[in-house]
Amino acid sequence: MKRNSLWSFAGAAGLLLAASAAAFAQDEAPTVDAGDTAWMLMSTALVLMMTIPGLALFYAGMVRKKNFLSTAMQSFAITCLMTILWMVAGYSLAFSDGGSVNDYVGGLSNFFLANVGVDSVTGTIPETVFVTFQMTFAIITPALICGAFADRMKFSAMLWFMALWSLIVYAPITHWVWGGGFLAEAGVLDFAGGTVVHINAGVAGLVCAIVLGKRVGFGHENMAPYNLTYALIGASLLWVGWFGFNAGSALAANSTAGMAMIVTQIAAAAAAMAWMFAEWVSRGKPSILGIISGAVAGLVAITPASGFVGPTGALVIGIVAGIVCFWMVVWVKPRIGYDDSLDAFGVHAVGGIVGAILTGVFAVEAIGGTPGLLEGNPAQVGTQIYGILATILWSVVASFIILKVVDVIVGLRVSKEVEVEGLDINLHGEVIQ
Repeated sequence: MKRNSLWSFAGAAGLLLAASAAAFAQDEAPTVDAGDTAWMLMSTALVLMMTIPGLALFYAGMVRKKNFLSTAMQSFAITCLMTILWMVAGYSLAFSDGGSVNDYVGGLSNFFLANVGVDSVTGTIPETVFVTFQMTFAIITPALICGAFADRMKFSAMLWFMALWSLIVYAPITHWVWGGGFLAEAGVLDFAGGTVVHINAGVAGLVCAIVLGKRVGFGHENMAPYNLTYALIGASLLWVGWFGFNAGSALAANSTAGMAMIVTQIAAAAAAMAWMFAEWVSRGKPSILGIISGAVAGLVAITPASGFVGPTGALVIGIVAGIVCFWMVVWVKPRIGYDDSLDAFGVHAVGGIVGAILTGVFAVEAIGGTPGLLEGNPAQVGTQIYGILATILWSVVASFIILKVVDVIVGLRVSKEVEVEGLDINLHGEVIQ
C-alpha cells in the first residue's frame, strides 16, 4: 500500500513538473500580440500611402504640366518593382544572417521569402507583417530619388537604376543599421530611417542630378510647378502617413510609438513654420510650396530621432531643419548651380543629416535607452556623424557606378527634343488636356 502511494505521488509530481516545463517553454516562445499586429497592419498601409498616392501627387504637382503623368508613373512603377525585388532578394539581403559578412550584408536564407511562413514571428508580430512593413520603406526610398532627376531621365533607365540601387545600396545600408550590421554595433541611432532612407536617397539623388546634367532651359525658363493643389494634397498624405513611418517603427502599440507620434507632429509643424517665416522675411511673402516643403523637412529630420527624443528636442529639431533646408534650397543650390529638380538632396539628405546629428544631442535615455550630448554623452554625436559619413560614402560611390552601367545598357537621358516636348506624350503616349 505504501509502495503504491509512493509511486502515485512520484507520478503526480512528474506530471506537474512536465506541465510546468511545458508552460515555461510556451512562455519563452515568441507569441503574436493582437494589438501590436493590428497597429503594424495599419502602419504598413500608412507608409504605403506615402508613396502612392502621397509622393506621386507631391512630386507630380511640382513639375511642369507636360511631365505630370510621367512623374506620377515613376512612383507607381517603383512601388510595383520594389515589391517584387524585396520579395525575391531585398528582405533577405537586409535582414537575414549574412554569415562571415554579416556586418555588411545579409545572406540568402530568406531568398524568395524562404522560411517566412504563417507561423513565423518577429518580436510580437507575424514576420509576414514585418516583411511588408519594411517593404514599404524599400518602396519609398528609391521613389524619393526621382525628385532629383525629374523631367529628364528615360523611364527604362529609371527602372534599371532603381532595381540595381535597391539591391546594391539600399538593402546593405538597411542591414548596417537595422539588420545587426556594423553601424548598429557602433551604436548609431536611427529609429525610422534618417540614414537608411533620407540621407541615402537624397545623396543618390544629388549624384543622379549631377551625372544627368541640368534640364534644358534650367536657369532661364519658367519651371514653376504645374499644380500646387496636387502638391499640397501629396504633402498632406505624406504627413499623415509619416505616423506609420515613425510610430510604426516601434513595431508595437506601446509608449515608444506614442512618443514617436507626438514628436513627429511637433517637428513637422515647427519646421513648416520656420521655413514659412524664413521665406516671409527673405522674399516678402509666405508660399504654399514653402510651407509644405518645410513640413516635409521637419518630418525627415525627426525620423532618426523619433524613438529617442522628447517634445522639446523635437521642437528644436524641427525649427533647425526648417531653417537649414530653406537655406540649402533657396540660397546654396542656386549658387552652386546643380539641378536637383524637386530638392531631393536639399530636403531629404540635408534634413536627414540635421536630424541624425541632433539625435545625438537630444537623445533621452529614459525614452530610447541611450543618452545624448545634453545628458552627458557627447560621444553619441560623433557616433551619429560616423553613421552619416558611412552612408554618404557608399551611396555616392555605388550610385555613380550604377548610373554609368545603366548609361551603357540603355542610356540615361531622353533626347533634347523629347525633353522639350514633354515626357508624358513621348514616353507614355498620354497627356493632360
